[in-house]
Amino acid sequence: MNTRDIAVKNPFNIVVIVAALGYFVDIYDLILFGIVRVPSLKGIGVPVDQLLEKGIYLLNMQMIGMLLGGILWGVMGDKKGRLPVLFFTIALYSVANIANGFVTTLEQYAALRFIAGLGLAGELGIGITLVAEVMSKETRGYGTTLVSGVGIVGAVLGFLVADLFNWRVAYFVGGGLGLLLLLLRASVFESGMFEKTKKEYMHVKRGNFLSLFTNHARLLKYFLCIMIGIPTWYVVAILVIQSPEFGKVLHIKGNIDGGAAVMWHYVGLSIGSFVTGLLSQWLRSRKKALFIAFILLLIFTILYFSSYGFSVVAFYFILVLLGIAVGYWAVFVTTASEQFGTNLRATVTTTVPNFVKGATVPITFAVLYLKTKFDLLTAGIIVGAVCIGLALISLYLLEETYHKDLDYNEE
Repeated sequence: MNTRDIAVKNPFNIVVIVAALGYFVDIYDLILFGIVRVPSLKGIGVPVDQLLEKGIYLLNMQMIGMLLGGILWGVMGDKKGRLPVLFFTIALYSVANIANGFVTTLEQYAALRFIAGLGLAGELGIGITLVAEVMSKETRGYGTTLVSGVGIVGAVLGFLVADLFNWRVAYFVGGGLGLLLLLLRASVFESGMFEKTKKEYMHVKRGNFLSLFTNHARLLKYFLCIMIGIPTWYVVAILVIQSPEFGKVLHIKGNIDGGAAVMWHYVGLSIGSFVTGLLSQWLRSRKKALFIAFILLLIFTILYFSSYGFSVVAFYFILVLLGIAVGYWAVFVTTASEQFGTNLRATVTTTVPNFVKGATVPITFAVLYLKTKFDLLTAGIIVGAVCIGLALISLYLLEETYHKDLDYNEE
């Protein structure tokens, strides 16, 4: 039995370890910007009355980079291979991270957030694709669970580093961690499924993003995968990031710290990633695990909007519970990966989560619009009900993929 055979069966292999650590650094950087937004903007001379406006501008630059990167790296992952794209994206956002620590102008900051977003877009999708393809169908769920569960802890480290050091050092740490990760590259091997498709199915088009829209059944599957993930970023963008505002409306006793709210939520996310991933293995069903997660999400969302007069500690605990519920992120991305053939798998697995993140734009606009018609609480409830409802319908329509053999191509 060679090393590759062992790796296919054992979730604690070098491919999973590198993908998990890569996602760890990815999440560290993704969350770090939100944590150091105010001190970093003040540090480069942005006036206090422009912090919100300029912060949104930088976040949008990062999001544009992620949306473009999601398509670019997904296509390249199917055309050139999972491994080279995985490590190029790690190198790209690591260098961008370090460079972020040297910025002195808003223009420099914006350009580097775009580049960082470009690199961050490929990490999870390519990593999950590679792990799913090098492991057996019976154990790949364990591998993808480890990737997500370990990776999400990066948000906690980001909060701690930013709390202990200044914002420039926090960026240096993130970039340094990414470059250290590249040293493990020599031990990682390419997906055998990709190599087989590349050599034996030369006539099959790989990474054809537009082919997702030329077949009705394929397009529906793609759309359903995206809809399943929408509630995750509704929770993050509305219930967590805007928790200081909701806290005031709910008359929470004490001041809610935005950074602490994010950290506690991501603690829950890490726990939820392991729990939901393991459930999908024990139940031998992705759909059953996702259904349980959605029911918990519905219960905890109702609890969130019913927390009138709660203490800050109790409110933070609710954010942890919401994190546990939306910890289905790993199972969701794995499910998307398992829905499509080898010649489109990286394209789908990379673009789907980035389109889900991009959905924060219409979600936030919907809340802001409904707030003018009703109030913030009612707006949040309506948008949440729509997001969770669409996800449940999409889950019902999507096929079960736990036992699915992934060694095939899309026509």
